[in-house]
Amino acid sequence: MPSEVKSLNEECGIFGVWGSPDAAKLTYIGLFALQHRGQEGAGITVNDDGHLTTKRGFGLLTDVFDSPNAVDDMTGDAAIGHVRYSTAGSNLLENIQPLPFNFSDTQFALAHNGNLTNAISIRKKLEDRGAIYHSSSDTENLMHLIRLSRKDNLDDQMKEALNIIKGGFAYLVMTKDRLYAALDPNGFRPLVVGQLPNGAYVVCSETCALDAVGAEFKFDVQPGQLVKIDNSGITVSQYTDDTQLAICSMEFIYFARPDSDIYGVNVHSARKRMGARLAQEQPVENADMVIGVPNSSLSAAMGYAQESGLPYEMGLVKNQYSARTFIEPTQALREQGVNMKLSAVKGVVRGKNLVLVDDSIVRGTTSRRIVKLLKDAGAASVHLRIASPPLRYPCFYGIDIQHVRELIAANKTIEEMRETFGADSLGFLSVEGVVDSVNLKTDAPNKGLCVAYFDGKYPTPLYDYQEEYDRDQAQLQSMR
Repeated sequence: MPSEVKSLNEECGIFGVWGSPDAAKLTYIGLFALQHRGQEGAGITVNDDGHLTTKRGFGLLTDVFDSPNAVDDMTGDAAIGHVRYSTAGSNLLENIQPLPFNFSDTQFALAHNGNLTNAISIRKKLEDRGAIYHSSSDTENLMHLIRLSRKDNLDDQMKEALNIIKGGFAYLVMTKDRLYAALDPNGFRPLVVGQLPNGAYVVCSETCALDAVGAEFKFDVQPGQLVKIDNSGITVSQYTDDTQLAICSMEFIYFARPDSDIYGVNVHSARKRMGARLAQEQPVENADMVIGVPNSSLSAAMGYAQESGLPYEMGLVKNQYSARTFIEPTQALREQGVNMKLSAVKGVVRGKNLVLVDDSIVRGTTSRRIVKLLKDAGAASVHLRIASPPLRYPCFYGIDIQHVRELIAANKTIEEMRETFGADSLGFLSVEGVVDSVNLKTDAPNKGLCVAYFDGKYPTPLYDYQEEYDRDQAQLQSMR
């Protein structure tokens, strides 16, 4: 069992705008608001009167666009952009998005958040038919399927291709005269549409990016929808009616920014409710205060403190100039990052019995190091409370945890985890607690949340991953 650091290796952020003369600059601002969703690479494709130009590279947005003129030189009234964590495909320049495609008759650019579960099968079939891939990213499959379609028009070609790919996807596809946005039939990844005061439309991963560019929220893209935006306006259609909402619960628990709303639910408010429910389910006797792990756990810690009647204190300080640990692409870098990012406030925690609230545990190293940090600072006891259930199953829809050996809760009991972390007690929120706290207004299973990482009940077939998943589960059973 490898040791952990922070956790979840999702994500990506996508942003697109159609119909504004400063499209590239708006996309840069929108991507900056989405930087928390990926820090390995970034890129922007701009549409200047039907000609598409792409700039992309490794690192943060400010690394890729590192001069005042880097964005200003990208003229055009439409653009799409992407910030990346590599959920599929290796970390190569060819995989950084948007992916540009230059054909003899037209140009395309693709940006994708998610992971396709049948990408390997599709690629093999298409390569057998002569398709030539330019990247190892699963994103590229959609482009090949569009071009191979024999449907009469691009709208129908898009719909046919979208019905072939499976898994989690929020896609932006830009051509010389239109912008498409598409969401998978389960809505695993968030995707929203807004409108700027000048009438231009914006499509992006989270509402915080709409706020950043001054766009008014219009609607959440629904599962199985295809949105087309061109100079005549916006058109929304269904490419499939076989849909059932199952948005990734980790968006509410960890990934999304607290100022974002997803399907009408504010993320900060949902996290506070999770913290309050956690206090009901996993109380701590004789505690002096509640502290949260900065920054994604602070909302839940506030909720725990309010519900339990304990003071909420700042017992940990984060170095705001260190990257989010889950973004780091290797274990060594992740572990180094934990040492750099947090400090204990000794004057607050010394001699105190602490309730330490964190949002999730994946591999476990962060939890162990933080408990040690607080005890070294003089804490009398540390009671670790997690505002999500134990992560025991891999995700195949866009979070890059695809083996149970990576998940400490799949390999140890709660008591064994407590001993590993050096905590005085350990408690997790229930699946029902997450579902009730988010409380999406839908009659879909789990009120529209995907909780497969907690209960192992996947809302779709696993396709290319099924055999590997079965093998991992069998190996895990043999070790018990």
